[in-house]
Amino acid sequence: MAPLKAFLSSRAVLLPVFLPTAAVLLLLIIGTLRAPDQAEALFASVLAWITTDFGWFYMLSVTIFMIFIIAVGFSGWGRIKLGPDHAEPEYSFPAWFAMLFSAGYGIALLFFGVAEPVLHYAVPPEAPAQTVEAAKQAMQITFFHWGFHIWAIYGLVGLVLAYFAFRHGLPLSIRSALYPLVGERIHGPIGHTVDSFAILGTVFGLATTLGLSVAQINAGLHYLWPTIPVGALTQVVTIAVITALAIFSVVAGMDKGIKRLSLINMVLAISLMLFVFIVGPTIFILETFLENTGRYLSGIVERTFNLQAYTASDWIGNWTLFIFGWTIAWAPFVGLFIAKISRGRTIRQFVFGVMLAPTIFTFLWFTVFGDTALHAIMFEGYTALIDEVQSDRAIALFKFYEYLPWTTLLSIITLLLIMTFFVTSVDSGTLVVSSLASGGQVNSPIWLRIFWAVILGSVASILLIAGGLGALQTAAITGALPFAVIMLLSLAGLWRALIIEGHREVSLASYVSGSKGKEGGVFWRERLGLLVGFPEKSAVERFVQKNAYLALKQVQKSLQEKEGWEAVVAFDEGDCRASFSIEKEGEMDFLYEVRLRGYAKPGFAYPEMARDNDGDEQYYRAEVFLKKGGQGYDIYGYETEDIINDLLDHLQKYLHFLHTSPGILPWQGEEHQRDAVEKGDQV
Repeated sequence: MAPLKAFLSSRAVLLPVFLPTAAVLLLLIIGTLRAPDQAEALFASVLAWITTDFGWFYMLSVTIFMIFIIAVGFSGWGRIKLGPDHAEPEYSFPAWFAMLFSAGYGIALLFFGVAEPVLHYAVPPEAPAQTVEAAKQAMQITFFHWGFHIWAIYGLVGLVLAYFAFRHGLPLSIRSALYPLVGERIHGPIGHTVDSFAILGTVFGLATTLGLSVAQINAGLHYLWPTIPVGALTQVVTIAVITALAIFSVVAGMDKGIKRLSLINMVLAISLMLFVFIVGPTIFILETFLENTGRYLSGIVERTFNLQAYTASDWIGNWTLFIFGWTIAWAPFVGLFIAKISRGRTIRQFVFGVMLAPTIFTFLWFTVFGDTALHAIMFEGYTALIDEVQSDRAIALFKFYEYLPWTTLLSIITLLLIMTFFVTSVDSGTLVVSSLASGGQVNSPIWLRIFWAVILGSVASILLIAGGLGALQTAAITGALPFAVIMLLSLAGLWRALIIEGHREVSLASYVSGSKGKEGGVFWRERLGLLVGFPEKSAVERFVQKNAYLALKQVQKSLQEKEGWEAVVAFDEGDCRASFSIEKEGEMDFLYEVRLRGYAKPGFAYPEMARDNDGDEQYYRAEVFLKKGGQGYDIYGYETEDIINDLLDHLQKYLHFLHTSPGILPWQGEEHQRDAVEKGDQV
């Protein structure tokens, strides 16, 4: 009874989201196990209906996502930080890239890296089979399936979540994207429904990934040790074993678990790619990489809108719609995970980091593996690879290694890599789903993570039992349909929010008080002394506690007595900060703070001595912070009138913003706005 009691009383769990989604998934598991044949027939009919009637919607939606996110990256909004203005990235670029790559993409590259180019070469949709033209088309299609469109989907969800959570203090949850459209109703049934669909889509998308992964693991084990059978039982046991391993990583958390596994994944993946590049047809790979990229860029518009409307082929549903639908279903997971690790980056850094770096790596991967396989078939006579891949896509990579030296070693390393990708996907997927189910909480309860890890493994297992790849395709595309609508609404919400941000930037531009002699403030000689001086902590503490705090109190008193405005002035002894805030119902709050901040004394502070550039002593500043973050200037030494004038400068711009932006929804209630400020303090 104790666990049940803890479950029901836990504030971390948002029951209106957790209970419905858990119930739906449990019913799916039970129903499929009781009637697998009927479930397989149902999955097939649903897949045919969606691909026939909604294929155009998927393609149009993905195109809109890509155009929008690229436009935002190039626009003036690209300078906006995903967090307070003073925030810095939490992870280095290599670690950031490794984590977003491993979180949801590595399994796809390993599964389709050889299989997709070979299958398109053998049976191309529009060119004569097994010809030079078929090879060119195979690589162009592969680049299209795994290029900018895929990362635009992931990037849009990640950008929306990171912007609203870290910039405006809303929950790190899909519902937050709808705040500019529906306001506080995101905390009611609308928000619960959005997050529930996001969880279902994520689970189905992850189940598809895990199903493909375990099929490839099974094929690799059978290839190395033929006594291990290929079948659903082996795959279910494999899922159970690796899910149990993933639970240990889930409990370890983000930095100890996912980050370390992700770096291991990247090292192994790059090592494999470099080996194939060196021992394979190197010059051919370099030439085809350039040619494939050029063909992709020149044909991207035509292929984006090509739905094969004049043919009766189901190729588009089996390939393009499946991959795009799978990606959309997976987008809550990958997007939310990318958002978690992207705090402190600018929108432009985020967009081009997410769009360019993984896409270039993907093109290299498919060229190295795919074109090497095509070279072996076309010029070395290794045509048996076509039959092997057509009979079982999961065996493609292992059969490809027979063309290279050290086949067994490569196969073992690949198996290890697939398993670590599997663990990373379950790990990061569990953290994301747990966050969604607990109302956007970053650190969800451990028991909740374990529950979702078990559910992910169970759903992947029952889909394999109920129809293999066909059932996995159906789950991915079905889960994507409602979430594609949610993504379009999120796009509209982000667009509206960025317009508001533009108004605010104009009205609340940073301002450093310009001291001009006696009337304007500090005498220039005194100001010069402050510029080249490096005050001690005790002196700045006294300034913040007495000078700054008393100046803010004077403004508060005048506002209350003469204007009837309520303002709150407070002093935080622990962090040594004096704050002035105005909170008006239905409007964005105003905050002005003077904070103590310490820095290493720079080398130029000691002109007579050779010192380290970073300094080895501390000096302190009294810096100004607004709601949007630190303003980067020091007011230590300012007289009372100077401090008041600086506060009024910012207050004037705040009031001008409210005046020029009538009818704009406030960002969030008092609680979440304070959360945003607290998050900014942690940087």
